This record gives sequence, C-alpha cells and structure tokens, in this order.
Amino acid sequence: MAGTWGRFNIAALVLGFAFLYLPILLLVIFSFNESRLVTVWAGFSTKWYVQLFSNQGLMDAAWVTARVAFLSASIATVLGTMAALALTRYTRFRGRLLFSGMVFAPLVMPEVITGLSLLLLFVAINFDRGFATVTIAHITFSMCFVAVVVQSRLISFDRSLEEAALDLGATPTRAFFQVTLPVIMPAVISGWMLAFTLSLDDLVIASFTSGPGATTLPMKIYSQVRLGVTPEINAICTILIGIVTVGVIAASLVNKRREVIRRRDEAAYA
Repeated sequence: MAGTWGRFNIAALVLGFAFLYLPILLLVIFSFNESRLVTVWAGFSTKWYVQLFSNQGLMDAAWVTARVAFLSASIATVLGTMAALALTRYTRFRGRLLFSGMVFAPLVMPEVITGLSLLLLFVAINFDRGFATVTIAHITFSMCFVAVVVQSRLISFDRSLEEAALDLGATPTRAFFQVTLPVIMPAVISGWMLAFTLSLDDLVIASFTSGPGATTLPMKIYSQVRLGVTPEINAICTILIGIVTVGVIAASLVNKRREVIRRRDEAAYA
C-alpha cells in the first residue's frame, strides 16, 4: 500500500512539474530553431538572438523595462522595509489598522482595479503618463510584497541584540544600520528581487499607466503576439527566463551564505 501511494505521489509530482515547466522548456528550445515557423523544428541556430539585438523596438522596450524594474524595486524596498518596521515595532498607534490595510491592499486588489485607479489619479492631477507614472505604479503594487517578506523576518528578530547596542552607546539609527539591517538583509534582498521580478512581469498595470516612449517589454511582446508568435519573441522570453533564474539562484546562495555565517557566529558566542 505504501509503495502504491509512493508511486502515485511521484506520478503526481512529475505531472505537476511537467504542466508547469514543459511549456517554458519548449519555448527555450524553439528559440534556437532554425526555422521561422515556431512549431516546426528545422535545426539548431542562434540567428534569432542576433536579429533580436537588431530589433530596435524590442531593445528600447527592454531598456525601459529594466530601468523601471530597477528603480521601482529599489524605492519599493526602502518604503516596504519602513512599513514593515512600523507595523512590527509600533503595534499600537492611531490609524494602525488603516495603515496596515493601505499597505497590504494591493496584495488582494485586482490588477485591473489598481491600474484603473492610478490612471484616474494621474488624469485628475494632470500628470503626463510616461516613464515616471509606470515607475510610481510599480512602486505602489510591489511595496506591499516587500513589506510582507521583511515583516516576517522582523517578527522573529531578537530585539535583545538591538537593545545591547543601545546600552553600549549606539544611537537608534546606528543600531539599526549596524545590527538590525545586517540580520534582516537576506529578507530585504529577497524583497527587492521579488519586486524586481514583479515589475519585469507586469503587463496590466503598465498598460493603464504608460504613455509615449514608455512601452515596457511585456506590452511590446503582447502587442506582437496578437499578430503571431515570432522566433524573436521566443528569444527575448528565454533571456527573461534566464535573468529570473540567475536572480533566484543568486538570492538562494546569498541567503545560504548568510545563514552559515550566522550559525558560525552563534557557535562562536556560545
């Protein structure tokens, strides 16, 4: 009976991973296809990657996306960390429930509603849509994800380390930057990478808030896919998959290294 359940679990696991990752694997494989027909294999070739870098429209959209993702992720990380600190350290203040709801609302808010709300805001204040509006929109919805990640780490943070630094004469600011921040840095880095990935992937909110000269890569890909999938689309998607994969592996290695250092320091002090 145990063996039967074991085989069933293995089969379910294989089917689940195949359902999730087989389409991605096929996309990567056909990005190296010699033929322009994306469903007919005609031999290995990298010519579509060469043509991709000659496609000025896709390159401009990729550059816009990279700038928006880096800037919005960096600002969202700072704001999300500050929000997490406020919610963790100050459990009682007037308006805390409202503040918490405003921070975490984008987690459950449909992207269409968020995009439309921001569009109406920019129109109401007569703010021209473009690079700045897309960046602000991405900060708005990615900040809450950073706050969740950092708050989960702060909940388990040992406050006695910070109190010891204060007893030794450190200011609250110095204690935070030299004691608290290094400990929660893996969570901060994870939050930044999550915000960066969400910004790279966003289509709906960017469609509402973008303007002339601020077409992101997902918007460009979507507009071209409606006319038919081309090998260049497979190539650019493969590059995006590679960037995200490298980022996830790098974050995992950083977290693992910091965990090893933390355990070594704890053993040294024990």
